[in-house]
Amino acid sequence: MRLTVNHTTTYKYDAPVDYGLQQVRLTPKERAGQKTIEWNLTVEGGKKELSFTDQHSNCVDLVSIDPGGDQITIHCNGEIEVSETTGVLGQHQGFMALWNFQQETALTRGGAKITALIEELGNDYTDDIAKAHALSALIVKHVPYLIGKTDAETTTEGALKVAGGVCQDHAHIFITAMRLLGYPARYVSGYLMMNDRIDQDATHAWAEAHFDGIGWVGFDVSNGYSPDERYIRVATGLDYSDASPVSGMRYGDTKENMVVQLQVQQ
Repeated sequence: MRLTVNHTTTYKYDAPVDYGLQQVRLTPKERAGQKTIEWNLTVEGGKKELSFTDQHSNCVDLVSIDPGGDQITIHCNGEIEVSETTGVLGQHQGFMALWNFQQETALTRGGAKITALIEELGNDYTDDIAKAHALSALIVKHVPYLIGKTDAETTTEGALKVAGGVCQDHAHIFITAMRLLGYPARYVSGYLMMNDRIDQDATHAWAEAHFDGIGWVGFDVSNGYSPDERYIRVATGLDYSDASPVSGMRYGDTKENMVVQLQVQQ
């Protein structure tokens, strides 16, 4: 299946920005089952300073905001060929050793609530994959998909406490639980072609866990299944902070407003 993506993110500031830098992770990864046919990334109100590959093998574009500017727009579009792999990516590759994906982070730190969730999960499963899918269903039961309950800084324990969240929170909870259960796990950001609409207001997020003899397997907790040919993997990391589409800093006492326009279609 070939998917086309048209993605524009505009940051508007209420006062001129003296200086700003952003790390942009919006270039899809090459992998088994995913091939880039064409991909373009352009910037208005700033410029691309350089590009590099980070420790998670993500393609990162370092973008500066024009001094004195009050708006920057990042636009990417392209065509990606994706095939069905039932969520299986295979054995671990890359710069990061596998054991790194078992360490906790500020966003995926364990606590009383995730411990209780794991206890509720139990051990009565035929195999590791079945257990991971059961965990995914249990997470959505306790943390239904609700917009506005959390933000980009919400932790695993925080999302469980407010009993609501979005795909980022579901991925963090899954990752935390899997690591506590002894499995390497990581965060994935990317695109998802929706069956019922073309226009979307945000990118998507899911998780991957590593199993002996199988390798990395994806789990979209929010939707309740493993990624298929409708998914485009863009960036991965220990948590959202490693794989966020755009992150950065700026000087100047300004507030920002972000507007996203996104279309994913076949």
